[in-house]
Amino acid sequence: MAFVVSAGRLRALEPPAASLASWPGYTAQVSANYNATYATIYRTQPAVRTVVSFLARNVAQLGLHAYRRVADNDRRRLTDHPIAALLSRPNPHTTMYRLVNALVSDKAIYDDAYWVKLRGERGGPVGLRRVPPWRMEVQGPDWTDATGYRLHGTHGHVDLAPDQVVHFRGYNPDDGRRGCSPIEALRQVLAEEWAAARWREQMWSNGARVSGYLKRPASAPEWSDRAKERFRASWQAQYTGDGPQAGGTPILEDDMDFVRAGINPQEAQYVESRKLTREEVAAEYHIAPPLVGILDHATFSNIREQHKQLYQDTLGPLCAEIEQDIGLQLIPDLPNSRRVYVEFNIAEKLQGSFDEQAQQLQMAVGGPYMTRNEARGLSNLPRIEGGDELIVPLNVAVGEQEPEQAALPAGEAGTTTTGEEPDAD
Repeated sequence: MAFVVSAGRLRALEPPAASLASWPGYTAQVSANYNATYATIYRTQPAVRTVVSFLARNVAQLGLHAYRRVADNDRRRLTDHPIAALLSRPNPHTTMYRLVNALVSDKAIYDDAYWVKLRGERGGPVGLRRVPPWRMEVQGPDWTDATGYRLHGTHGHVDLAPDQVVHFRGYNPDDGRRGCSPIEALRQVLAEEWAAARWREQMWSNGARVSGYLKRPASAPEWSDRAKERFRASWQAQYTGDGPQAGGTPILEDDMDFVRAGINPQEAQYVESRKLTREEVAAEYHIAPPLVGILDHATFSNIREQHKQLYQDTLGPLCAEIEQDIGLQLIPDLPNSRRVYVEFNIAEKLQGSFDEQAQQLQMAVGGPYMTRNEARGLSNLPRIEGGDELIVPLNVAVGEQEPEQAALPAGEAGTTTTGEEPDAD
């Protein structure tokens, strides 16, 4: 891929080539004779696609906000800071949602993700562009840190300095410059799934018939080569594949017997194996099975609790990693960035249902918290006269109130507060 950098924009001059996907070694051995790139596994393995897209979509939905720390217990939301503008519109063709969605997807598939900083005339970042991890080569003799990056294409490469790249990398026990893909840990499970899917495809292409062979008794008349070939061609044309009698009752000659061989789908537990694959992939990404469609032991209450766990234990660490990498590699390049940081809006996803929020707000303020016209506006109804006053129930006291006993005229009999009966005299 050839590139042109003009006015802070990085543009490709030719479409990406799938053949480059294996350049940095992002491949997994699925079988003895088949190696698949991580991109191919994502496209062809339903369990991987389901879990990775679930993870990426939920993080991208949160929204990334910018704040300035004013004091230990005080912060201010920034809407006009350069980092807020940069993230809200990374480049003319990308939204924040798409940028974060691609970032989390790359992290989940490769354990590496890259943003290239598009610099303006003054040298500061004016845009961000996501780069596929398999196109980026990490350079440098030191295994602890990168001294440069090389962006590869079909007709050459572009060398980038470390300050031109935001590199989101995971943990790798062998090389601190790049991550280690979770797909490697799932290689054996995915290989079993690939073999099972291939067997199922072959079974259906054979008319969904059980495997077996034809047994011809020794007492049968001698078979010439021509007769044998005729019978074989006739059998394959009629009873296999999409032949006119595929799946029907075959007509055998010369006291032949059909001897079944192999296993049927029930014995292979195909459905259970597919479910096991999805469970293993979900466990690798720390996602509860009911959240990705495995509802064997799901109830309303445990799904609600697992939804909270998703944003606390699964997405929480991932969001913190992204926030800190942006704070380390991107925010210092922008002006007026002292004590500025970004944060995903997880709190909004954990607020509960509308009924739960309304009940909590009413308990917090001690009474109704909306006027009639505000409520009518939510229902798209017109305003009414006198509807801007907040109704306070009679059993709700606002401010200081005089004791009721003190308001009684002097000399009037009243009930005592001691619980004793008044004197009869």
